[in-house]
Parts: sequence; structure tokens; C-alpha cells
Amino acid sequence: MSLKINVIKDKILSENYFVLRNITYELTRSNGDVIRHKREVYDRGNGATILLYNRDKKSVLLIRQFRVATWVNGNEDGRLIESCAGLLDDDEPEVCIRKEAIEETGYQVGEVRKVFELYMSPGGVTELVHFFIAEYGDAQRVNNGGGVEDEDIEVLEFPFSLALEMVTSGEIRDGKAVILLQYLKLSGLMD
Repeated sequence: MSLKINVIKDKILSENYFVLRNITYELTRSNGDVIRHKREVYDRGNGATILLYNRDKKSVLLIRQFRVATWVNGNEDGRLIESCAGLLDDDEPEVCIRKEAIEETGYQVGEVRKVFELYMSPGGVTELVHFFIAEYGDAQRVNNGGGVEDEDIEVLEFPFSLALEMVTSGEIRDGKAVILLQYLKLSGLMD
């Protein structure tokens, strides 16, 4: 039996950088009971992320940048080690991630492999993230990376084993990066 959803109110609260909506709806549960919920939903568009890895060097490329939301929530200097990522805007996921890789890391990737799509915070954010992995080599570096005009991104190359230790120690706390590092470990590509 599928759920029945009846929207009572759908009001836009903010359209500054992204769209924040207040939605009131009635949900008919599988037992027939109707419950009413009032929720705020943040629509920031869909995104894509990629982990670049090098089997010969047994290394990965990550980035570090300031993230205001982490700073507000107790990350002392606000900088976060992450996998390369960006919003799709009007691009297809693979096109987006290729552009982001060059802008953020300075590497032009060759063959990419899409591994899955995940909702990262489904309780209040609409974003669906497309996850990719790709091999990189020194010859693929076309610039220094660092992002676009309003970004200050540091490119980091870590031994794969150290990156995994950094997840355990809490130095890497970006969900995208953790998921992709774990995927790479489980895939056997870095054995």
C-alpha cells in the first residue's frame, strides 16, 4: 500500500541563496490513521561528488575549505576536509564533477565511475548527491586547483591508509568523503 499525502500548505519562507519552504501535510499511514506534520524543507538543488585515487601511489586527493555551517556547529576554525563536490546547476552529474575536479583539485579526470546516488539529509534537505570515483595521475594536473573566485580551497594528497585513519580519528568528518573512502576500501581497488 502506498502512502497518501495531502498537502495543506506549501509556503516559501526564503529564496536567498536556496529555497526554504514551510510545508504542512497530512499523511495517511498504512493502518489508515491520518497524521498532520509541519516541516521546513531546504531545497538547494542536487549535487555530485568525486574521490580521486591513485593505485600506484596508494593515495587519494581531498580538499580542505571553510564551511560556515560546521563553524556554527562547533568546528573551531570552520575548515573541513572533503571530497571534491559541487551543485549540478543545469549540468548532468558527470559534467558537473569533471568541472569541479579541475576547479577544486586542478586535475582533469579521465574515466569516471558512478557508484551510487544518496540523499544525505532526507529529514529536511531535498538534495540528492551523485557519487563518483576516478583514478588520477600526475600527468593529469592542469592547474593548481583552489576553486573559483569566492573559494579558498586547499588541495590535499594523502596516503589512502592515512585518510582511513583520519576518518577514525575524526579529522575527516565530511559524510561524502567518508562514504567514498569506505567504498574505495570495500571495492578492493586500493589493495
